[in-house]
Amino acid sequence: MNLPNSLTLVRMFLVPLLVVVLLTEFDGPRILGVSKEFVGAVIFGLASITDWLDGYLARRRKQITWFGQMMDPIADKLLTSAAFISLVQLGAAPAWMVALIIGREIAITWLRSVAHAKGVTIPASRLGKIKMATQVVTILLLMLGWGPLPALAPLGQGALWLVMATAIVSAVDYSRRFQRLTGARVTDLNLARRRTDRKAS
Repeated sequence: MNLPNSLTLVRMFLVPLLVVVLLTEFDGPRILGVSKEFVGAVIFGLASITDWLDGYLARRRKQITWFGQMMDPIADKLLTSAAFISLVQLGAAPAWMVALIIGREIAITWLRSVAHAKGVTIPASRLGKIKMATQVVTILLLMLGWGPLPALAPLGQGALWLVMATAIVSAVDYSRRFQRLTGARVTDLNLARRRTDRKAS
């Protein structure tokens, strides 16, 4: 367990805290004088920073591990999915749009699991990183717009469409890379088996 992996786990532990802060009915709409949406935005912002920081530290320290490659995207999906679902519950985001976005995340997680079973690791692409960045900005706009800064709400609603577009495009790109990499893996395995059979004969 190294520092990058520890940051990934911290991000996962922040997910239930975020949901509790956003969805718990307190005595008022504020926590210690601050709106709960603002507190939620701070928690989400800190968790999002760990996403960048753990990747940076893993590359800088050369501590890229299988655990980190598998758990980092799962932690990202848990964080954004929990935030989007909470926003739907608050009435700050349309349920059908969030359902499509989360459905995409589940599909990609399934493809990643299938690829891993085939012995293939599919790294995050530039499109995937853009998708994650647009999700983070959109969620922050929606949280702040629903709470202390209502002027940001229209920007958040508009940004949701950008999230959907990047999610769809990155999903298509991911599925193509999945087919290419897993297909190449199967071909390599078949060639290796043929060579082994030839040597055995």
